Amino acid sequence: MKPATLLKILRTTFNLLCRIEITGTENVPPEGTGAILAVNHLGLIDPPLGYVAVNRPDATAWVADKHKEAALYAFVVNTIGGIWIDREGVDLQALRKALQVIKEGRIFGVAPEGTRSPTGALIPAKEGVSYLATSSSAPVIPCAITGTNKLAYHWSRLRRAPVTVRIGKPFKLPPVDRSKRQEDLARGTDEIMCQIAALLPPQYWGVYADHPRLKELLASAT
Repeated sequence: MKPATLLKILRTTFNLLCRIEITGTENVPPEGTGAILAVNHLGLIDPPLGYVAVNRPDATAWVADKHKEAALYAFVVNTIGGIWIDREGVDLQALRKALQVIKEGRIFGVAPEGTRSPTGALIPAKEGVSYLATSSSAPVIPCAITGTNKLAYHWSRLRRAPVTVRIGKPFKLPPVDRSKRQEDLARGTDEIMCQIAALLPPQYWGVYADHPRLKELLASAT
C-alpha cells in the first residue's frame, strides 16, 4: 500500500470514530521541506493522528519497538517508513536514520516525552528532539493533541470522541556550543516543550506549568 492511500484510509477512519478539530495546518511546510513535528503524547493513536493532521504522505516518525508485535500498528508504521526505536537506551542507529529522513526533505515526527503521559499532562522530555533539531538545523513544528487519552470512555458509550490537534508556527533552535553542549540541549528541549505547552489548555501543562519560558510565550500571545 502506498503512503498516500494509507493517509486517506486513516483520515476516513478517524473521522468516523472521532470528532477531530485540526487548526494551524498553514504552518506545515510543503512537501520537499524537511521539518521536525514535536508532539505531546497522550494515546496510542497520536502518531497516526499526527500523520493525518500534517497531511503529508512523506511524513514519518520514531515509534517504540515494543509495538512491533501489534500487527495492524506495525503495518501502519512500516507503510510510512517509520523508524523503530529502542526507548530503553540511546539508539544511535535510529538517530542517524531520523537525520537522514530530515535531510531528504521529509517531515519527521517525534514525541519528546518518549512515552505516553500517565497523567494526561506534560511530563519531562528527553533531549533527542533537541539533538535532532540542532544537528539538522531543521525547523521544529510544535503540535498539541488533546482527547486521545479518553477515547475508550467515549467509544464505550457509542459516541465519537472529541479530539483536537493544534499545530503551531515553526521555529529553529540556535546551534549548540560544544563547551556547554548539555546545557544547550536542555535549554532547547525546554523551548520545544514550552512551545507545545503554549498550544495546550492549562490542565495539560504538567511539569512545565511554572516554566518562565512558557509564561513568556503566553504573554506574547495575548
